[in-house]
Amino acid sequence: MKERQNAAAFYDLEGTLVSTNLVHTLAFYSQRQQGLFPTIKKSVSTLAKLPFFAVTDIYSRNVFNEVFFQSYKGESYDRLRFFSDELFEKTLKPAIYEGTFDLIRQSKKNGHKQVVLTGALDFSVEKLMDYLGIDDYVANRLEFVNGYATGRVLPPVMASATKAAWIREYAEKNNISLSDSYAYTDSISDLPMLSIVGHPAAINPDFRLKQVALQHNWAILNLK
Repeated sequence: MKERQNAAAFYDLEGTLVSTNLVHTLAFYSQRQQGLFPTIKKSVSTLAKLPFFAVTDIYSRNVFNEVFFQSYKGESYDRLRFFSDELFEKTLKPAIYEGTFDLIRQSKKNGHKQVVLTGALDFSVEKLMDYLGIDDYVANRLEFVNGYATGRVLPPVMASATKAAWIREYAEKNNISLSDSYAYTDSISDLPMLSIVGHPAAINPDFRLKQVALQHNWAILNLK
């Protein structure tokens, strides 16, 4: 007899469950360098890069990731971990959308496994995942050599089609029925992950995703 399959809820994070994005986290760490001058220098450098980040994100999320995470080059692993609790309390926790808790609570009530896929760095969201009651999550990971970031992200880089591939593999390993599962995101870049589940939903969607959701009669939610 075939084992009964379970269902899962797969969430994007930034812009979907919280209002912050990768730049907010980088800005937080830029303001916490050792000494006043390094802090000012890093903060100004981050601000100067914002227009470039915006353009590359529009062009390609994969290119954006490669360029963006170079900003962490030279950061020590210990320092990044040390400030992660403060990052959660001061930046991420206040950014949780009001409707996020109800969405997750109802999904859990329906017996769905809670899974987050995010382009954020693993150490930056660990406490947030615990706070939201997420069962499993996958995030980007910086490469460290002798305790310092090289600016390179270890594969697989969580973006676009990579998320969909990860979900397929996760579902197979955990006996998850994708046709019974849900996916939630705010961005058209995550269209691949929406397309492989039976119940896709656009949350606080950007213009292009909203148009696609309307065309396919997908659920459109506002958690703000």
